Amino acid sequence: MRDIELIFKENSFGYKEAFKSLRTNIIFCGSDIKVIAVTSCMPNEGKTETSINIARTLAEDGRKVIYIDADLRKSVVKTRYKVGQKIVGFSHYLSGQNELSDVIYSTNVDNMDMIFAGIEPPNPAELLGNTFFTKAIETLKEKYDYVIVDTPPMGSVADCAVVSRNCDGVIMVIGAGDISFKFAKETKKQLEKTNCRILGVVLNKVQTTKRKYYSGYYGTSYYGYKRTKNYYSNEEIED
Repeated sequence: MRDIELIFKENSFGYKEAFKSLRTNIIFCGSDIKVIAVTSCMPNEGKTETSINIARTLAEDGRKVIYIDADLRKSVVKTRYKVGQKIVGFSHYLSGQNELSDVIYSTNVDNMDMIFAGIEPPNPAELLGNTFFTKAIETLKEKYDYVIVDTPPMGSVADCAVVSRNCDGVIMVIGAGDISFKFAKETKKQLEKTNCRILGVVLNKVQTTKRKYYSGYYGTSYYGYKRTKNYYSNEEIED
């Protein structure tokens, strides 16, 4: 296993507390929830930043966690976290070019390992649906307390539906004001068809000066950084 250093930006107290609250709710989903897919309706809603911070926060609480970048179509992890070295990624393993152990990297976050997406393949959905993916999840479930799988937006491509077959639950990230309530409901219906348990929704990019507006828009009250009706919120995150 090779070491990698992730460079995180400094975040506010409220931002960190939001993820601690989310971590608590994930833990209380039950001990049988170990493999969690994270998706969104459309790009740029904060899916990747959210999924990495879920993994990071769980690791900081002493859980052994691995983050998998399964967004084989448009990964931003390597550039966003300023990983300068050459990476052997998930696509290399799924295509049979490398062993699973070759693509697992330890990070500068204690208890947190990760798998990068690798080179963009011509057939991402087919790779995610093959036996290599199933075997990887089965192996990682035995080694880690949590496996966080970052998937492409559900409203754009079907990759998340393919991935969720091997997951215990899924979290949907919604960028406040980025999409309509109707589109969010349609995406939720698509997730329900996968028969994968929907753990909740992260309501992202909430501006504290507009709480009343978003409360009405998404049909739920907003209590700072607490959970309410399976909706979560944190400060604005780019993706």
